[in-house]
Amino acid sequence: MNWTLARRAEKMNPSVIRELLKVTEKPGIISFAGGLPSPQTFPIDAMREACDRVLKDDGQAALQYAASEGYTPLREWVAHDLLKQGMAVDPDHVLITTGSQQGLDLVAKILIDEGKRILVETPTYLGALQAFTPMAPTVVSVDSDAHGVDPSDLRAKVGSGANKARFVYLLPNFQNPTGRSMSEERRAAVAQVAIECGLPIIEDNPYGDLWFDAPPPPSLSSRHPGGSVYLGSFSKILAPGLRLGYLVAPTALYPKLLQAKQAADLHTPSFNQRVVAEVLKDGFIERHVPTIRALYKQQCEAMLAALDREMAGLGLTWNRPVGGMFLWVQLPQGMNAVTLLAKAIYKGVAFVPGSAFYATHKKGSAIESTLRLSFVTATVDQINSGMVALAAAIRESL
Repeated sequence: MNWTLARRAEKMNPSVIRELLKVTEKPGIISFAGGLPSPQTFPIDAMREACDRVLKDDGQAALQYAASEGYTPLREWVAHDLLKQGMAVDPDHVLITTGSQQGLDLVAKILIDEGKRILVETPTYLGALQAFTPMAPTVVSVDSDAHGVDPSDLRAKVGSGANKARFVYLLPNFQNPTGRSMSEERRAAVAQVAIECGLPIIEDNPYGDLWFDAPPPPSLSSRHPGGSVYLGSFSKILAPGLRLGYLVAPTALYPKLLQAKQAADLHTPSFNQRVVAEVLKDGFIERHVPTIRALYKQQCEAMLAALDREMAGLGLTWNRPVGGMFLWVQLPQGMNAVTLLAKAIYKGVAFVPGSAFYATHKKGSAIESTLRLSFVTATVDQINSGMVALAAAIRESL
């Protein structure tokens, strides 16, 4: 049988990271590659108790079809929680999604036309590029530094008329892949450009609660509420297997996002929503998330210390995140991270080459000498052993 694929299907590509994870599952591999939360943080007992209560008290409704917008108590919890982001949100503007990845897919479907410009950071989240690409946009990378996008370059690339960008996609807190965060000054400047240019912001914030010592500044959406879609997730603070996220959208956009959601899956699993609402209702998250922060801070500090120790004199540079799950490494000039990965895996350690996170790049550019390290799923001993192995692979490549 000869199947004829839609043009959009031909533009779909496998996730580099998901394919790499298959390799890292081999016995003996220490993986710094995956963007997976630590299983040690999953609240198994609280989930078990919540499941029992939901099935006992409201089992029929929990196992039935439900409203596409989401479970009302959960939407109300999200709206209240976003006050800490400086956002005054009506629960009617909250849409519960099947993971925040679905939120990206819905945004792509209702905002992108073929050939139209969208703006992204340099580098940016690979999953967002996967969601946007089937809609065939023209993806434009905005110059970025340690604090995120450059406001001046953002303004220069907005465009005008039929060539005006549909939106800019940003991760201001502990960004995937770099781990960087936008300063208060940078957020104010970026929001001002967006307001003055009439540029919508798609703000993705799955990592914002994972700060180590101090919370990040208020959200971009709080500064541009009528012109932003805010995406959040329960994957990093409870459990990714629940596939539970949410988006907040202005009145002008919400109905179309809801229609796209209905076409995709009718609604996010009602049982999962009710279980999470049950877990959250007594302030559990305020007790639980600090334990995640403490663990991730310890692991991040261990990785930074191991980098300082093992990479001395090898010509690498890296950042020092203040939250989240990732840090970003620049290899010596001319060293290719993809080539290095093969040697590293042979020595029992894995990472993600940085080139996977760029919308566009030229072969042979400095981009090919970058890589992402995740510090949250490895123990301190594994981090130390993995860095010894990675340093050995780098020495062989010099």
